[in-house]
Amino acid sequence: MTEKEVAKLQYEYKCLERGDKYIAGCDEVGRGPLAGPVVCCAIIMPLDDESIIEGVDDSKKVSIKKREKLAEEILAKAISVRVCRIEPKEIDEINILEATKKCMAQCVTGLDVTPDVLLCDALDIKTNIPCVPIIKGDAKSYTIGCASIVAKVYRDKLMDEYAKQYPAYMFEKNKGYGTAAHIKAIKEVGPCELHRRSFIKNFWAQPESE
Repeated sequence: MTEKEVAKLQYEYKCLERGDKYIAGCDEVGRGPLAGPVVCCAIIMPLDDESIIEGVDDSKKVSIKKREKLAEEILAKAISVRVCRIEPKEIDEINILEATKKCMAQCVTGLDVTPDVLLCDALDIKTNIPCVPIIKGDAKSYTIGCASIVAKVYRDKLMDEYAKQYPAYMFEKNKGYGTAAHIKAIKEVGPCELHRRSFIKNFWAQPESE
C-alpha cells in the first residue's frame, strides 16, 4: 500500500486496535440536487492488507469510468453492504438533513452483519451502534470512501434511468443538480414528481390549483 492509502486507514486501524472487528463506513450522495432521492450506503470491508482496493477516494474526485470499476470491486469484496434512499416527497416533508440521517440509519441497521462501530461522513447517526463522525470522511477514511463510491454509482445510474422517463430535464447530464439548463426546463415545463418542491420554491411558484 502507498503512504496515502495507509493514511486513509488511520481510523480503521484505531478501531481494530481497540478490539472492534466489524467496522462500517457510511456516506450519502444527493443532498444538494433539485431532483431525485438522497442515497446512502453503509458497508463493511475486509481490512487485511491483501484486500485493500487501490484508488478508493471521495467519489467526487474519481472519474466516472474509474468510479464504476471501483464500485464493482468494492461490492465483490464487501463483507456486508446496504444501500437505501429517501424519495423527494419525504425530503420535502422532513427536510434534507433529517432525510439524510434517516437514510443513513436505515442503511446501518439493515446490514446483515452487525458492525461494532460506525465511521460516518460528518454526521452523528443515532443507532445502537457507536458512531464516529468524521468531517470530509469520504476523503479521509477508506471505508467511508468505499460507501461514497457505491452510493454515487447507484444514484447516478438511477438518475440515468429517470432521464429516459423525463427527458426534458436532462437528468443524464445533471443527475438532478441545479444546472442552468435544468432550471430553465423547470421554468418552461414545470417540475415532475422527482423534483423537491422545497428546493425549487425560490424560482418556481406552485400553482394555486395544486
